[in-house]
Amino acid sequence: MVDRYGRPIRGREGATPRGQRPQRPQQQPAQQPRQTGGGQQPRQGHPRQTGRPQQYIPDPAESQQYYETQQLGRDGAPMGQQRQSQGQRRPRTAGQGQRQGQGRRNPQQRSGQRAPQRRPQQGQQRRRPAGNQSPWGNLGNFRLPRLRPRGCLSGLAWTLVVVLVLAVAGTFWLDSRLNRVAADPPQHIAATSGTNWLLVGSDSRTGLSEADAQRLGTGGDIGSMRTDTIMLLHIPLTGKATLVSLPRDSYVNIPGYGMDKINAAFTFGGPQLLTQTVEEATGLRIKHYAEIGMGGLANVVDAVSGIEVCPKEPIQDPLAHLDIQAGCQKVDGPTALGYVRTRATAMGDLDRVQRQREFFAALVKKVSSAGTLANPFRLLPTITTVTGSFTVGEKDHVWNLARVALAMRSGVTTETVPVGGFGNYDVGSVVLWDEEGSQQLFNSLK
Repeated sequence: MVDRYGRPIRGREGATPRGQRPQRPQQQPAQQPRQTGGGQQPRQGHPRQTGRPQQYIPDPAESQQYYETQQLGRDGAPMGQQRQSQGQRRPRTAGQGQRQGQGRRNPQQRSGQRAPQRRPQQGQQRRRPAGNQSPWGNLGNFRLPRLRPRGCLSGLAWTLVVVLVLAVAGTFWLDSRLNRVAADPPQHIAATSGTNWLLVGSDSRTGLSEADAQRLGTGGDIGSMRTDTIMLLHIPLTGKATLVSLPRDSYVNIPGYGMDKINAAFTFGGPQLLTQTVEEATGLRIKHYAEIGMGGLANVVDAVSGIEVCPKEPIQDPLAHLDIQAGCQKVDGPTALGYVRTRATAMGDLDRVQRQREFFAALVKKVSSAGTLANPFRLLPTITTVTGSFTVGEKDHVWNLARVALAMRSGVTTETVPVGGFGNYDVGSVVLWDEEGSQQLFNSLK
């Protein structure tokens, strides 16, 4: 037998058998009203009956508290969901059985005690604390403050952003001004260490008017394609760069054409055949190509307001429109062009390659000097003239040229291919390389 709350009731002697309704007595004795605390009205209790067990009837306040406890449970979830997740009712402990006559109390309502945390069952999510509280205390609510520059810092930040955007846009604009040509051979040789540039000074008069050719003293066929300067720049991973001059009359093998002067490769097949010829002759793989014409060379010198050269002896060459005295002096574009083209010296072509290296180093030093870089009225015309005067390979960019300028400014070792003698063949007067010396030089750059 159970009471109205499902609690078992132990029968006593003389109790009414189950299934039979007890007869109420005709007269009910008067009951004394039960005094309740908190100003509650006295309730009418049931008459004491003999022959049946006594049961406890809670007052309305205790009943309401009991129902709330049954509805919420210990962890705040409805009691029905707890029984579905647990599968069965939790057995009561001995301590709970001592308070059968009292209503259950919510553990969270006990003063000075905190309700124990229960681990959620499988398939049941962990409930977060109410409000914005974090289960880790103040650490969970920590947020990094936003850094918002104010005042002078805000203006400086925007200035840096604008300068950065302009620098990137200007770099790509300058890169678009470069002339590009196919310079990679059909098949490269095996890769070698460092980075190798093939620097070519073309004596082609293409793009020059008759007046410009007369002013610069170029003369000859305006539409011809020839190379007046061939240099190999080797930039190692560490250490100083090496600039090697290849005399244009060097007698080498040109693929598909046999033995001839090295500058004939440019006439036969342009930059691609010249690159392939230099790779086979030196054993060094060419990665970048740069070419500048006569008019472009003179314009670059004029853009930087001239360069300084130091001839060891006076040179006079009417064909090159050159009349220069010995000693260091500043020259303009046409004079600098005649200085690197003339052969009116004792050693002819060998003296010319030395002056070409001197001119190239002086030009790079002047372009990358602080006086040029810090002066925007000189820097802008210089970089626009340089980018418009150079012709590079299809895969080369303006930042690759900047790497050349940095390498040259840091110091460069100048070399000339060791010469074993001269000869006269069906192609004319040629320069013969010293096979052993040239091989040692090129092996040191691999």
